[in-house]
Amino acid sequence: MNNDTLVDRQVLSFASVFDDSSVGACGSKIYFAAGHEFHHDRYKESERGRVFWYAGGIVDWNNLYASHRGVDEVDHGQYDKSIETPFITGCSLVVRREVVERVGMLDDKYFLYLEDLDWNIRIQKAGYKTIYFPKSIVWHVNAGSSGRPGNPMHEYYFTRNRLFLGMRYASLRTKFALIREGFRFFIGKSAIRRKAVLDWLFGRLGFQYEPKKYN
Repeated sequence: MNNDTLVDRQVLSFASVFDDSSVGACGSKIYFAAGHEFHHDRYKESERGRVFWYAGGIVDWNNLYASHRGVDEVDHGQYDKSIETPFITGCSLVVRREVVERVGMLDDKYFLYLEDLDWNIRIQKAGYKTIYFPKSIVWHVNAGSSGRPGNPMHEYYFTRNRLFLGMRYASLRTKFALIREGFRFFIGKSAIRRKAVLDWLFGRLGFQYEPKKYN
């Protein structure tokens, strides 16, 4: 669980989900913490604290992007059904012990961003389900631990790790598209993205970002 979260007293209520031996991992319904929404001015005071940050995962394998179902929507009960989901965000994720013993832990080659998607993929490839369980509720202070999307740290790790993840799991067509995109980043104006591409190319993974050089 992330260090920038608040939890409901029912956060561990998904223990019963693991009665099904095919379930390998389970994740919570996650709201933005009140006042920390991406677009907080669009919501009424009564709606804050009930705006979704995550209500299940969506993976676009053609473009290699993962997104959160329901993000920015106010909760009116539309995502109150427990379902199998392509990925559970690492913000609030519980994994069966035998699954960890079988597939291992989060891959520290990522260090930050997409490591949870990689873990979900490995869990599913091992034959287990990943489940969204909305009775377990968490509030997330968005990007409180690493800065908001678009900041230099996010830009570096997301660019590098997306290339790394894609070369592991994507289709051949998507891999070629990622290589073309990486080349555009390499010849582009962003020094951070250029470093990200070079570090991926030469296998410099894990913690690599040095903000003093690239801000």
